Amino acid sequence: MEVALSPLESAKFIASNSRHVSVDEEGARRVAESLFDKASSEEFGVSGWKSLHELNPRASGEEAVGWVFLVDTLNFSFWSEREEQKYLVKYKGKTYSGYWSLCAAVNRALDDGIPITSASYFATMTLDQVKHIFRSDTEVPIPLIEERHRVLNESGTVLLEKFGGSFLACVKMSERSAQKLLRLVLENFPSFGDEAVFENKKVSFYKRAQILVADTWSVLEGKGDGAFDDISSLTIFADYRIPQVLVHLKAMKYSEELMKKLREGKVFQSGEREEVEIRGCSIWCCALICKHLLELYEKKGQDMREKINSVLLDYYLWDYAREHRADMKDIPFHRVRCIYY
Repeated sequence: MEVALSPLESAKFIASNSRHVSVDEEGARRVAESLFDKASSEEFGVSGWKSLHELNPRASGEEAVGWVFLVDTLNFSFWSEREEQKYLVKYKGKTYSGYWSLCAAVNRALDDGIPITSASYFATMTLDQVKHIFRSDTEVPIPLIEERHRVLNESGTVLLEKFGGSFLACVKMSERSAQKLLRLVLENFPSFGDEAVFENKKVSFYKRAQILVADTWSVLEGKGDGAFDDISSLTIFADYRIPQVLVHLKAMKYSEELMKKLREGKVFQSGEREEVEIRGCSIWCCALICKHLLELYEKKGQDMREKINSVLLDYYLWDYAREHRADMKDIPFHRVRCIYY
């Protein structure tokens, strides 16, 4: 069985052979320049994960790590078929959409005394229980509900059988290595195997697996069991929002043919050529932005390798995409319904 290229190797290979998507090196440099002042601020750092987002756990213990595992197990496919009809969840007087609607539903369940983050609970959940916990405050249900049910049962069972029901036990086995934790996740939890074949090569993106490692680092504040000294080896998490931002910021370009398909609302299959190019080029583009940012700081005599990485760049760009949704209306996101992102 051919081993897949790593996400970064995949990205470089895809970007070199891409027909429909191109990375604009000069554009990537301009984005790096525009981020220069922000990248050294507190909000760009790991602390921003908690301070900027009220739904994320405040704590750093086993329960908080369990919350991260549950949420990233379900961290896929929140886009709406129609802008005016969305899956929304009301929680503590606020209405949340997209990924945050998932987090709000999890917190709502916990407040109602449902042990949703406990592996023994979600390993045996029924479809009706999943439907109840992730119920919508609109007519639009959460997408892919049957897949979410299957993935919850599967992941909960693996946690119980191999890690005593605790994702923190899995984290401890990684011995403070992001790459080792990534491998443990990929080897044990089938739903995280986000791979494709491109130009006869097996490539990988591992969006949810990498974001699980990154969010674990963030919830543990990069300390103790989460003091991963190789966190910068992760790439950005190639989803459907980051590419849209990169095109908006002119760091990446779509061919006219691809743009036409996107505007028509074509739904791509996971692994289709254009979809693979969009995701691979996004990873490569962000790797270049990080490289340029570090070079800019080096010129100023600052070594920022501990402070700037693709994880933090992804967090920043993802928040930017949500805040600048109106500005980006003219650039459609690519539509795929799958469990990988």
